[in-house]
Amino acid sequence: MIYATAIVPVNPEGETRLTRAQAWKGLERKARDARLFLAPGLCTCCVVVEENATHFVREATIGGIDLREIVTLDPGSKVTFFQADGPREGAIINELFDDEDGVLQLRFYCYMGLRGKAPNALEEQAQQAELASENGYRAALLTTLKRIRALVAEGNL
Repeated sequence: MIYATAIVPVNPEGETRLTRAQAWKGLERKARDARLFLAPGLCTCCVVVEENATHFVREATIGGIDLREIVTLDPGSKVTFFQADGPREGAIINELFDDEDGVLQLRFYCYMGLRGKAPNALEEQAQQAELASENGYRAALLTTLKRIRALVAEGNL
Protein backbone atom coordinates (compact mmCIF):
# COMPACT_ATOMS: atom_id res chain seq x y z
CA MET A 1 0.00 0.00 0.00
CA ILE A 2 1.01 3.57 -0.60
CA TYR A 3 0.71 5.80 2.43
CA ALA A 4 2.03 9.34 2.38
CA THR A 5 1.38 12.38 4.51
CA ALA A 6 2.59 15.96 4.65
CA ILE A 7 1.63 18.98 6.74
CA VAL A 8 2.45 22.64 6.06
CA PRO A 9 1.35 25.81 7.83
CA VAL A 10 -1.21 27.78 5.82
CA ASN A 11 0.35 31.07 6.92
CA PRO A 12 4.13 30.77 7.24
CA GLU A 13 6.04 33.87 8.23
CA GLY A 14 6.59 36.26 5.33
CA GLU A 15 3.58 35.10 3.29
CA THR A 16 0.33 36.95 2.72
CA ARG A 17 -2.10 35.74 5.35
CA LEU A 18 -5.01 33.55 4.24
CA THR A 19 -8.17 33.12 6.26
CA ARG A 20 -9.57 29.64 6.77
CA ALA A 21 -12.45 30.63 4.45
CA GLN A 22 -10.02 31.67 1.68
CA ALA A 23 -7.95 28.50 2.07
CA TRP A 24 -11.14 26.41 1.98
CA LYS A 25 -12.47 28.16 -1.14
CA GLY A 26 -9.13 27.47 -2.81
CA LEU A 27 -9.22 23.77 -1.90
CA GLU A 28 -12.79 23.46 -3.17
CA ARG A 29 -11.86 25.22 -6.40
CA LYS A 30 -8.88 22.89 -6.85
CA ALA A 31 -11.18 19.90 -6.35
CA ARG A 32 -13.45 21.16 -9.12
CA ASP A 33 -10.70 22.19 -11.55
CA ALA A 34 -7.15 21.03 -10.85
CA ARG A 35 -5.82 22.72 -14.02
CA LEU A 36 -5.52 26.02 -12.16
CA PHE A 37 -3.30 24.49 -9.48
CA LEU A 38 -0.92 22.17 -11.31
CA ALA A 39 2.06 22.97 -13.50
CA PRO A 40 1.04 24.21 -16.96
CA GLY A 41 0.20 21.29 -19.23
CA LEU A 42 0.21 18.68 -16.44
CA CYS A 43 -3.58 18.60 -16.12
CA THR A 44 -5.15 18.88 -19.56
CA CYS A 45 -8.74 18.14 -18.55
CA CYS A 46 -10.70 18.40 -15.32
CA VAL A 47 -14.48 18.38 -15.52
CA VAL A 48 -17.23 17.78 -12.96
CA VAL A 49 -19.52 15.29 -14.71
CA GLU A 50 -22.01 14.56 -11.92
CA GLU A 51 -23.02 16.32 -8.73
CA ASN A 52 -25.47 15.74 -5.90
CA ALA A 53 -25.90 16.75 -2.26
CA THR A 54 -23.22 14.42 -0.91
CA HIS A 55 -20.48 14.35 -3.57
CA PHE A 56 -19.44 15.11 -7.11
CA VAL A 57 -17.63 13.08 -9.73
CA ARG A 58 -14.80 14.57 -11.72
CA GLU A 59 -12.95 13.25 -14.71
CA ALA A 60 -9.43 14.48 -15.23
CA THR A 61 -6.35 13.82 -17.30
CA ILE A 62 -3.25 14.45 -15.21
CA GLY A 63 0.19 13.61 -16.53
CA GLY A 64 -1.44 11.89 -19.48
CA ILE A 65 -3.39 9.53 -17.21
CA ASP A 66 -7.20 9.51 -17.27
CA LEU A 67 -8.81 9.51 -13.82
CA ARG A 68 -12.32 9.37 -12.45
CA GLU A 69 -12.70 10.49 -8.86
CA ILE A 70 -15.61 10.70 -6.45
CA VAL A 71 -15.05 13.85 -4.41
CA THR A 72 -16.62 14.60 -1.03
CA LEU A 73 -16.42 17.96 0.73
CA ASP A 74 -16.57 18.46 4.48
CA PRO A 75 -17.14 22.24 4.27
CA GLY A 76 -14.36 24.29 5.78
CA SER A 77 -12.15 21.35 6.59
CA LYS A 78 -11.69 18.38 4.26
CA VAL A 79 -11.72 17.31 0.61
CA THR A 80 -11.57 13.58 -0.06
CA PHE A 81 -10.83 12.15 -3.50
CA PHE A 82 -11.82 8.50 -3.93
CA GLN A 83 -9.99 6.98 -6.89
CA ALA A 84 -12.86 5.39 -8.84
CA ASP A 85 -10.92 4.75 -12.05
CA GLY A 86 -7.28 5.09 -13.05
CA PRO A 87 -4.03 3.40 -12.05
CA ARG A 88 -4.58 3.87 -8.31
CA GLU A 89 -7.36 2.89 -5.95
CA GLY A 90 -7.91 4.36 -2.54
CA ALA A 91 -8.33 7.84 -1.12
CA ILE A 92 -6.47 11.15 -1.13
CA ILE A 93 -7.38 13.71 1.53
CA ASN A 94 -6.61 17.43 1.81
CA GLU A 95 -7.52 18.77 5.25
CA LEU A 96 -7.43 22.15 6.99
CA PHE A 97 -7.03 21.92 10.76
CA ASP A 98 -5.79 23.95 13.71
CA ASP A 99 -2.80 22.42 15.46
CA GLU A 100 -2.41 22.29 19.25
CA ASP A 101 -1.22 25.93 19.21
CA GLY A 102 -4.22 27.08 17.18
CA VAL A 103 -2.16 27.54 14.00
CA LEU A 104 -3.97 26.75 10.76
CA GLN A 105 -2.35 23.82 8.93
CA LEU A 106 -2.93 22.08 5.60
CA ARG A 107 -2.46 18.33 5.64
CA PHE A 108 -2.35 15.88 2.79
CA TYR A 109 -2.59 12.17 3.32
CA CYS A 110 -3.36 9.22 1.13
CA TYR A 111 -3.85 5.51 1.39
CA MET A 112 -3.82 3.82 -2.00
CA GLY A 113 -2.80 0.79 -3.94
CA LEU A 114 -1.99 0.26 -7.60
CA ARG A 115 -4.73 -1.46 -9.59
CA GLY A 116 -3.68 -4.80 -11.02
CA LYS A 117 -0.28 -4.74 -9.30
CA ALA A 118 1.04 -6.92 -6.52
CA PRO A 119 0.87 -5.17 -3.15
CA ASN A 120 4.17 -3.74 -1.98
CA ALA A 121 5.93 -4.55 -5.26
CA LEU A 122 8.77 -2.33 -6.48
CA GLU A 123 6.45 -0.09 -8.50
CA GLU A 124 4.31 0.62 -5.45
CA GLN A 125 7.38 1.17 -3.28
CA ALA A 126 8.74 3.66 -5.83
CA GLN A 127 5.49 5.64 -5.83
CA GLN A 128 5.44 5.59 -2.02
CA ALA A 129 8.95 7.05 -1.92
CA GLU A 130 8.14 9.69 -4.55
CA LEU A 131 4.95 10.86 -2.86
CA ALA A 132 6.58 11.02 0.57
CA SER A 133 9.65 12.94 -0.68
CA GLU A 134 10.20 16.70 -0.40
CA ASN A 135 9.24 16.94 -4.09
CA GLY A 136 6.06 14.93 -3.55
CA TYR A 137 2.90 16.01 -1.82
CA ARG A 138 4.58 18.50 0.51
CA ALA A 139 5.66 20.47 -2.56
CA ALA A 140 2.12 20.13 -3.95
CA LEU A 141 0.68 21.63 -0.76
CA LEU A 142 3.03 24.60 -0.97
CA THR A 143 2.16 25.12 -4.64
CA THR A 144 -1.56 24.94 -3.82
CA LEU A 145 -1.24 27.62 -1.13
CA LYS A 146 0.83 29.80 -3.46
CA ARG A 147 -1.89 29.55 -6.13
CA ILE A 148 -4.63 30.31 -3.59
CA ARG A 149 -2.73 33.45 -2.55
CA ALA A 150 -2.44 34.50 -6.21
CA LEU A 151 -6.18 33.96 -6.78
CA VAL A 152 -6.99 36.03 -3.70
CA ALA A 153 -4.63 38.81 -4.83
CA GLU A 154 -6.26 38.79 -8.30
CA GLY A 155 -9.71 39.04 -6.73
CA ASN A 156 -10.67 35.67 -8.23
CA LEU A 157 -11.35 33.83 -5.00
